Amino acid sequence: MNPTRSILLAASQNAWLRDHAARHKFVRRAVSRFMPGEELSDALAAAQRLQSENIGAIFTRLGENITDQAEARSATEHYLEVLSKVREQQLDAEVSVKPTQLGLDLSPELCYGNLKTIVEQEDPRRVVWIDMEASNYIDATLQLYCRVLGEFPNVGVCLQAYLHRTKDDLAGLLPSRPSIRLVKGAYRERPEIAFQEKRDVDKNYFELAKEMLVAKKAEPKIRAAFGTHDVVLLRRISEFAATNGLPKADVEVQMLYGIQSGEQERLAHEGYRSKVLVSYGIHWYTWFMRRLAERPANLWFVARNLF
Repeated sequence: MNPTRSILLAASQNAWLRDHAARHKFVRRAVSRFMPGEELSDALAAAQRLQSENIGAIFTRLGENITDQAEARSATEHYLEVLSKVREQQLDAEVSVKPTQLGLDLSPELCYGNLKTIVEQEDPRRVVWIDMEASNYIDATLQLYCRVLGEFPNVGVCLQAYLHRTKDDLAGLLPSRPSIRLVKGAYRERPEIAFQEKRDVDKNYFELAKEMLVAKKAEPKIRAAFGTHDVVLLRRISEFAATNGLPKADVEVQMLYGIQSGEQERLAHEGYRSKVLVSYGIHWYTWFMRRLAERPANLWFVARNLF
């Protein structure tokens, strides 16, 4: 594994750094490159700007591993408020939630009930996305996803290409006509669980992407979304789609706010489905460090904009 990535992932779990980093203005300024602000109003304003460029938004409020039922309920109610605001402002926007944000650490049943409440209030033409967390949560998250998908077709899940198991997980999900966001992965995992070298992750990502697109061609109700800023990889994916007769609108790219903005606009302009994950909230430290670890080159991006 890239040593810089290892350091950043270790730092993401450091409680002292988490408690002290937010006090420094230069850190908060760096974070502002990747999120429009801490409030929902900031995220909504960003979505309005994106929509003017024909780019959709996916909202996620930062925070995870909730250990109190009242907090899990509060998170659920917040997402209901988000859905209401999206309807009021007629935004092209969806939401993405973490299972541990909805109480998975407390009870799978509690988490299921909270997630179901959100999905019930979402426009059936839009998807409620379930984020994938560290590897010890995968089985519980996929069980949760399959249970909700059995009742509502408009729910999606994230799969991580750096995990050895993802090929089998994808194969198991495809018959259910799922919505899947494929990402590379941002957690610190052992070699027996995850690929450690970028080239191996990229190779697996492309193989999984091809399987998703082939399945999408056979079953149009499948939604195949690619969460990556790797322009070379995206070019290979779009070329494979074109060669196999898939229209550009069937290739969905989901990027993070503030990264590759020009590429986001280019994709939307050329007819691809372009979405941006807009994160907000006060619990940004761990998320921010993982974003840097996903692509250590972002450190230089931050440094250039700071200095």
